[in-house]
Amino acid sequence: MRGALLLIAGCAALTSCTDWLEKDPEAIVAEDEAFKNYRNFQGYIEEIYNLIPDKEKVNYCTAWNFGDDAVHNTEGYAHMDHQVDLGNYRNWYTNTQCWLKGGDYNGRRQSLWDNSWYCIRKCNMGIENIKSLVGTDEERDLLLGQMYFFRAWWHFELMCYFGGLPYIDQAFEASNIPELPRLSFQECADRCAEDFERAYNLLPLDAQGWDETLAGMQTSGKNDLRVNKFMALCYLGKCYLWAGSPLMKEMEKAKTGGVPQLLGASSNGKTYDYDVAYCKKAAEAFGKALDMVTKGQVTYKLAEYKYSDIYNHVRDENAETNYSDIFYTVKQNWNMPGTTEAIFRGVYPGANSANWNCAKIFGPKVEGLVAHDKIIHHPTANVIDQYGMSNGEPIYLVENGEYKINPEAHWDPEHPYKDRDPRFYHDIVFDGFHYVLSTDALTSTQKKHEYCSLYTGGAMRGVADGSSTGYFIQKLVPHQCNEGDKWYDWDYAFQSYLPYMRLAEIYLMYAEARAAFANDKADLNARDYCSTLSAVDCINALRDRVNSPDYPMEHVVARFIENPKLFMDEVRRERAVELSFEGFRWCDLQRWLLLTEPPYTVKYSHEFERLEADTWFKDHDPKDARVGNFHKEELITRRLESKHYWFPLPDKDIYLYEGFAQNPGW
Repeated sequence: MRGALLLIAGCAALTSCTDWLEKDPEAIVAEDEAFKNYRNFQGYIEEIYNLIPDKEKVNYCTAWNFGDDAVHNTEGYAHMDHQVDLGNYRNWYTNTQCWLKGGDYNGRRQSLWDNSWYCIRKCNMGIENIKSLVGTDEERDLLLGQMYFFRAWWHFELMCYFGGLPYIDQAFEASNIPELPRLSFQECADRCAEDFERAYNLLPLDAQGWDETLAGMQTSGKNDLRVNKFMALCYLGKCYLWAGSPLMKEMEKAKTGGVPQLLGASSNGKTYDYDVAYCKKAAEAFGKALDMVTKGQVTYKLAEYKYSDIYNHVRDENAETNYSDIFYTVKQNWNMPGTTEAIFRGVYPGANSANWNCAKIFGPKVEGLVAHDKIIHHPTANVIDQYGMSNGEPIYLVENGEYKINPEAHWDPEHPYKDRDPRFYHDIVFDGFHYVLSTDALTSTQKKHEYCSLYTGGAMRGVADGSSTGYFIQKLVPHQCNEGDKWYDWDYAFQSYLPYMRLAEIYLMYAEARAAFANDKADLNARDYCSTLSAVDCINALRDRVNSPDYPMEHVVARFIENPKLFMDEVRRERAVELSFEGFRWCDLQRWLLLTEPPYTVKYSHEFERLEADTWFKDHDPKDARVGNFHKEELITRRLESKHYWFPLPDKDIYLYEGFAQNPGW
């Protein structure tokens, strides 16, 4: 439902002089109807849920990984991830495949920019009209809690890409263009934190808590996607951690009149320089949230990583939950992915919603092996190298801007895929992988590609229809989404959704926040902000989750715990692996002041010779294959400058008034 005077373009201060006056006459509902009782008021808020962008389904071939972890093949160079590689950030204004601006799919606008200002204004109108509600105190609290949460959430998501902005806490009239100053990131984060705390104090603990309210009983069993106290607490911690990150601390020191200034040419030496005060606040929030989890006070818990066949994501019969179900479901009646681990998601995407886009953008298009056009989203060798060894050691260490092989890893370049982090085998398709399990429906030429040929010169290494890096992704979409196995067909009820926040990230962020102000080993092992977990415990918990007899995964090795900076490197590597391809990498490199620093500016491939006969892979595990001349080759060098730490604001908006300045360098 839309209240009277709700403007399609959202906040008056941040839209063009003509766009912000437009409204949809058929969508207007009188204020006295929208806000008169709980049912109508909640209906008014439901639209905000409906406008949370689904990153995977913005359009037919969306892009959301802007870091160093993925590339498109040449067919997808028009998409936003490649434009980011070129430094062409302005492309986000018009790129309908990018969720920052977005197109229109499933009857919803998939645009972070447009939807944010619209939804912030909806929140402000609702908050200002709460006095019109005829209802109980419980109903009032539930409504206000949701609106405070969303007012902060939309602001925070914008800040991650555009920096500090005016914090809009009023519903301005169409005739009044307020001249609000741009706040610094930290100032804006403080305002977000106030709203997240308000939401925390007003909302039920989790979905079960919603079910137990009189108002929530009306939708009992269907409250999983509603915002709650636990979500507000986790976002409070994330807001503080981002505010305390090296980039935000540096920008705060350099600001003039609230406008962020350009950084120097290099950020060397500053990547470990966090704002301690903000990180302590973050640790306090995350510690409180993790205490709720470990004490069983909330329904959230880590999904189990138990497989009888890891390559084909076959769940162990004794597993109660399934790691793969965080990202997709198959033959579960189109069930929403997320299982017990997803914390914040948008609305249910609808049956068969992935079939024409994200289900078909991750696999080889050689001979039409995966349907649709020839656009492929595949991993760089950079992220492959982040997946360390099962002994817990990283393969590479970064020294003076270069990757150096870690001798303690015992990684063998003649057997590059042997004894790797167990998540590698779940997430990545590599040479010799049995890609098509059911070949009856394949043509004779397609059947030649039943097993992946991803060595240098192999049939699946073509830049137009294969992988330029030597790998494909199957973490978010399983390899069975192909023309032989047909998992993207209706009968399999394939459903996908990428959560904005899941529990594993809370473990990672707590470890990072605590490491940011640790002085020694004792601090890293201290449980002073969480009664049951230390920073080290959190990383070990994620490694324990994937530990199995077939792929044993060790804890953080002792020497990394001796030095907080070395431990921070491991936290960051763990984050790169656990959250790979989920859309966090660009923001991480950005806030760590590494976006413009080598080696993170170079995307590369792995090149090697296949030494085993093609028939060898039919009877052997591909991880055991011996290869020759394994090495890296540069694909793209990103010529990024300090201005590329933020996306530019739309030019039409910065002309509204002098105080709403463009990001520096743009």
